[in-house]
Amino acid sequence: MFEYDTYFSERIQGIKDSGQYRTFTPIERLAGSFPQAIHHSPRGPREVTVWCSNDHLGMGQHPDVTAAMQEVLERSGVAAGGSRNISGTTPHHLALEREVADLHHKQTALTFVTGYAANDAALYVLGRMLPECVYFSDRLNHASMITAMRASGAERHIFEHNDPDHLERLLRSVDPSRPKVVAFESIYSMDGDIAPMEALCAVAKRHNALVYVDEAHTVGMYGPQGAGLAAELGIGDDVTLLMGTFAKGYGTAGGYLAGPTAIIDAVRSFAPAFIFTLAMPPALAAAALTSVRHLRRSDEERRQLHDRAGTVKSRLSELGIPLVTDQSHIVPVLVGDAHKCKELSRILLDEHAIYAQPINFPSVAHGTERLRINPSPVHSPDQVDHFVQALDRTWSALDLPRADTPAPIRTAA
Repeated sequence: MFEYDTYFSERIQGIKDSGQYRTFTPIERLAGSFPQAIHHSPRGPREVTVWCSNDHLGMGQHPDVTAAMQEVLERSGVAAGGSRNISGTTPHHLALEREVADLHHKQTALTFVTGYAANDAALYVLGRMLPECVYFSDRLNHASMITAMRASGAERHIFEHNDPDHLERLLRSVDPSRPKVVAFESIYSMDGDIAPMEALCAVAKRHNALVYVDEAHTVGMYGPQGAGLAAELGIGDDVTLLMGTFAKGYGTAGGYLAGPTAIIDAVRSFAPAFIFTLAMPPALAAAALTSVRHLRRSDEERRQLHDRAGTVKSRLSELGIPLVTDQSHIVPVLVGDAHKCKELSRILLDEHAIYAQPINFPSVAHGTERLRINPSPVHSPDQVDHFVQALDRTWSALDLPRADTPAPIRTAA
């Protein structure tokens, strides 16, 4: 007789022994005081400073955003009450979709309850519907993109990370008459490195390939009005379908697609990840809309984000604390050992009231474990000082290696 509990217990024990077991840290954010939060530890609640939140601009506590959510919450309740097709479409969803379509200068847009669902829906439908479709996918694309392309059953070719020349060779190997989709991210969330978007889009254009870009880690934070990296580079028209999220720069939750009406309508009509799931709560849509509109008007949050990130990267580099890359607002501190990464995080939390979650496999490859630090406009100069000093002391206490000029590395697939 098969022992189900024993089997899974042994598998989990193996993860624990390797140092890769993931623990949840109970954190309660404090609106109006973030990045301060309450850590509910076994020793009781205490205040800590959060350094790993994806609320990169602090918009999750902006008074206009919270007021918009509260107003619609009181008027419409906590949920949409159904899928978009069955009682779940509200004026708030439609207004939000019009806003992001206009932001990206695309014909139309479609919102989802998560960014994962947006990638899943679009890439599944493209692979299923386009006859003899061929995907060309960056080796380090997000799991949601990889899973959707696999599930579609379409042929896939993997090009080396951020390598337009390899993409060119792969595209040349395929019958020119077949429909092709080139899929990549603008900024990769774990390494913080930036895609050579202009070159990748140029290669795709030469081969008449549809371009799909995940801009989850750039919308709100880069480009005119926060329209993302493609807009900042002036190549927004070269991106056929753009995926964005409200969960990072906009500080709320949910995802969206922006692109041609015909393709968006096909996703709306055929994607199981859209058809068979609950619509985004209307109060959340209202909050996201308010955040998008604010960041279209204001550059101050973006300016402060990049100023804080630049300061942190410079300070850590001076101390020889290695970073995976230093290209973007994401600051990935390379530890390279699962057990020491976990211990580094524990000491920072227990002894310095700094919360920075360890990042390990499968989010990153074995041997590239790290702390992904996300400075933001709501981190004060004093908090930056405290973080850098605490990390420096803890790094020495754990005898972690330093480098005069840390060399960027690439994680494995």
